[in-house]
Amino acid sequence: MSVVSVLPFLKPIHMRAPISPGRPRRHTLPASEFRSLSPEDAISVFEIEREAFISVSGECPLHLDEVRHFLTLCPELSLGWFEEGRLVAFIIGSLWDQERLTTDALTLHKPHGSIVHIHVLAVHRTFRQQGKGSILMWRYLQYLRCLPYVRRVVLMCEDFLVPFYQKSGFKAQGPCEVTVGPLTFIEMQCPVRGHAFMRRNSGC
Repeated sequence: MSVVSVLPFLKPIHMRAPISPGRPRRHTLPASEFRSLSPEDAISVFEIEREAFISVSGECPLHLDEVRHFLTLCPELSLGWFEEGRLVAFIIGSLWDQERLTTDALTLHKPHGSIVHIHVLAVHRTFRQQGKGSILMWRYLQYLRCLPYVRRVVLMCEDFLVPFYQKSGFKAQGPCEVTVGPLTFIEMQCPVRGHAFMRRNSGC
């Protein structure tokens, strides 16, 4: 269900520094680029994820084979932020078809679902504390609002991350039934349907 080619928010978006008058042009990578991820990005994704999560919780949301799995099945539900060709932050999602998350949601992609389950958002350690996570989430939600089959977005997170996601429009739904070892989570949801005005004025 690839829709990348017709949706503006996942077309590669480049931000370049201005070129001074008289300065010769050089063929360089774009300063900043947002695009969907592919299985070829899996190792870079996993390296960032492993560093971000192992030191905090001791667990990765997705193992390398699971990263490849989702980037093969539903790459259009991922978003990577690249700086000069280097991955600095990413989101990986898949489709889900039930009101609340269950253990199956950790590994399954439901192609006919209307709910996007965000498995992981991570930022490279050298780019943290710069607001990149919030910016990436904003761009991702704007993109999802262009997908007519998506009704809402769900995720699960530890207690200390609830305020971060609340700033992006997510609301806590209470404890998640999914646990990973001793870790427990809060389930959060954000509606994306009902934004007809935004869709009409966003080029979707």
